[in-house]
Amino acid sequence: MSALEEKEVIERLRQRVGADNVSDVSIPRARRIFLRLPSSVLREAVRYLAQEEAFVHLSTISGVDVGDAIEVVYHLSRGGADLPAKAGIELSLKVRLSRDEPSLPTLTDVIPGSVLYEREVHDLLGVVFEGHPDLSPLVLPEGWPAHVKPLRKEWTIERIREEITKVMP
Repeated sequence: MSALEEKEVIERLRQRVGADNVSDVSIPRARRIFLRLPSSVLREAVRYLAQEEAFVHLSTISGVDVGDAIEVVYHLSRGGADLPAKAGIELSLKVRLSRDEPSLPTLTDVIPGSVLYEREVHDLLGVVFEGHPDLSPLVLPEGWPAHVKPLRKEWTIERIREEITKVMP
């Protein structure tokens, strides 16, 4: 496979969600794509990628506090019984969110495997996944203060200790 296939996937995605909505595209090597989308087209893009381009596997959703925003990254893999093994492409789809009220639509109805990953990102960074069936804590212990999001830059170890000792002596 050459970079041609990756470029074709990107072009078809641009046609689907609008060329202006697909930015920061990078193909660092064969079968690897990075790109950025606005949250407004996330569901449409992922639905298209899953149903039309065979990106049916979500290996994880990661999130990072980048200082002025929260960035959520969906790591999708292309594959399927009707595609040769060499046809696999890894696609990392980035969405940048406001730090104040980070929110995205859930993808649990598009890619069911996203249910636990969305809960984890909610726990650790405070991203609300609108329409998610259950955003109860997944990785943080029972009694953890809901306002303490440990992967946010404003939460140092010292501040976290202070907050949890208030509710978890």
